[in-house]
Amino acid sequence: MMHDQFVYRQATRVSGSGLLLQGALALLLLIFGNIAGDSALVLAGLYVTTGIVSWATLAVLFHQHKLERVESLENEEVALARGTGSSVFEGERVENQAAARRLRLMHQWLAPIASLCVATLLGLLCYFTLTWLARLDDSAGNATTFRVGSHLGWQLAICTALALVTFIFSRFVAGMAKKSAWQNLRGGAGAMVGNALVLLAIAVGMVFQVFKKGEVLEAIAYGIAIYTGVIAAEILLNLILNLYRPRRVTETPRPAFDSKLLGLAAAPDSIVRSINEAVNYQFGFDITSSWGYQLLLRSVLRLCTLGVVVLLIMSMIVVVQPSEQAVRLRGGRVIGEVAQGSLLLKWPWPFESIERYDIGQIRTLVLGAKLMPTSMVNLWPVEGEPDPDRLPFIVLASSLQSAAMTPSNDGAATQPTQATAISGADAARVSNQFALIDADIVLEYRVRADGLLDYLQFCGDARTRGSALDMRERTLKAIALREASQLFSTRSIDQVLSPTGDSFVSQLKQRVQGAFDRSRSGVEVVGILLPVLRPPAGEAAGMFEELSIDVQNARKIVDEANRMRNVTLSTLVGSPDRARTIVAAIEELQRTEKTAGSSSPQAREQRAAVEQMLLDARAQAASVISAARARRWDIVMRARSTASEVLGQAAAYHTAPEIYRERAIMSVLTRALAAVRIKYVLAVDPSRVEFDVQMEQPEPGLNLADYIEKK
Repeated sequence: MMHDQFVYRQATRVSGSGLLLQGALALLLLIFGNIAGDSALVLAGLYVTTGIVSWATLAVLFHQHKLERVESLENEEVALARGTGSSVFEGERVENQAAARRLRLMHQWLAPIASLCVATLLGLLCYFTLTWLARLDDSAGNATTFRVGSHLGWQLAICTALALVTFIFSRFVAGMAKKSAWQNLRGGAGAMVGNALVLLAIAVGMVFQVFKKGEVLEAIAYGIAIYTGVIAAEILLNLILNLYRPRRVTETPRPAFDSKLLGLAAAPDSIVRSINEAVNYQFGFDITSSWGYQLLLRSVLRLCTLGVVVLLIMSMIVVVQPSEQAVRLRGGRVIGEVAQGSLLLKWPWPFESIERYDIGQIRTLVLGAKLMPTSMVNLWPVEGEPDPDRLPFIVLASSLQSAAMTPSNDGAATQPTQATAISGADAARVSNQFALIDADIVLEYRVRADGLLDYLQFCGDARTRGSALDMRERTLKAIALREASQLFSTRSIDQVLSPTGDSFVSQLKQRVQGAFDRSRSGVEVVGILLPVLRPPAGEAAGMFEELSIDVQNARKIVDEANRMRNVTLSTLVGSPDRARTIVAAIEELQRTEKTAGSSSPQAREQRAAVEQMLLDARAQAASVISAARARRWDIVMRARSTASEVLGQAAAYHTAPEIYRERAIMSVLTRALAAVRIKYVLAVDPSRVEFDVQMEQPEPGLNLADYIEKK
């Protein structure tokens, strides 16, 4: 083909037609999407808008090519008119060609700038779309809504029709781009086939929307955002490679927005041709021209149809295991009865689907943001920093009246201590306050054997993007958290952290099961676990632990004093109970002595009774009394013995007083001088004194001479 102005005029008309079609398509999608309230159509309209830059750039480039060809033709006519003569300005004629110079500048600047604009628009569309989709499940108050229009029939028809029109136009432009003069039309064909792909994907999502599968359309929107990011990255890569790619002088530069990925979709025959060339290269000869390969190509449609039919027939038969229950769903409505351990026949998808559930499987649901990491020994003050995502539970404050009571000796009743006795009004005023605790609650549940229909009708199983739980699990979690919060709010912090009587976990399980039954959820609560139950992390946990330690120390001191009291009383009188009886009798004796006197018959009688009680106890007091009685009798008997001895010697004294006196003196001297080493006898007549002395030498303890044998 001769590259003249008529060739480029045709390319300019096609580029202008593509620009008008692209603009009309973008305007139609944006207006209809906003009127119908459909987020997917608005996203498609924004994507189509980015292609206007490509078509406008192609129209300008081909128009400038046409002007350059006209200018070149005029220069040739001027050269022919001058004949063979030469001119002094002949060497400067190329630099004076304005249209050619503007064309080179457009290829150097306009096409790269336009490509950069297209890449920037696609990148911004990808970023803002992903950011908008990420806020669909935002719980911080910035949540958005993925809207779906109510006129699904019209929306499906419009998307399908526009996808068909744009694909046909892209095929037409791709066919023109096979000519060397029109090869830059491949960028426009790629933009147009991109429109067709986006509209076709949205049409498929709307088909799923008809069958109540809204998550498919959201996934398609997410895929469109990723697709725009990939195309933007490819355009930027092409732009960088064009800066370093060598080219011939006569070669027309290729714009960076000419995507090769979209070019393959616009010209699928090139894909088949590439596959044929790859197959021939692998086998080493032209296998694509053989009869077997041609037969495969002719039968591929029937083989694919047969495969689709087989897959549809296989999808109509579902095997339900003995531990499973299944129901048929048609358009989201339950059809037939619940099947278990049998074959289930249904219509092929998408007319009917099967929902199967393992009713024996125990599912776990964490009632909170996340579980708190714990170590082998859970130390409250150092167990970690406070987590702002964790919401503590509200409980009642500690009861001061219960803290001021100490157990009695028998362990049944409670008695207020003197040091910690608190008035009822003050205790009630403080106890009406609230406290906070951190608790990790894990709910274990399963589907009831006869509750599958209630489980399916209780709530949908749609899962929003960015959420690990579906709608049914989130509802169950909300109900269980409500019951847990209500139960916590009726218990004091002492009752929660140190429960007595019925288990707190069993109470919570009963409340949650009752709430599930009232909601007809079809769920059976298997168990509730409390891995962590503690005061809030941080300074409060340390203060709570210090308070508990102080309370325990106070109780320890009181218990030690009670122990010492009981030991002392048991040592003195046998037991604390008997000590209280004896103390009461002593107090009664003291009152009697004050009123009637200590010598009164009543006082003597009560004193004897108290003494008898002490003796009956057979304890230390009884031992002291018995020892005192024994000592008294010993003194009395010694005195009586002395008196009897004196009375027995009175007759001898009266008979011979002098002899009795001398004998008494000698008896005293005998006892006194027995322990004296040097003895002196004074004032005694020597003729009347007679000494009998016997000198004896004490033998040593070990005399060796006694053991030596003598001959």
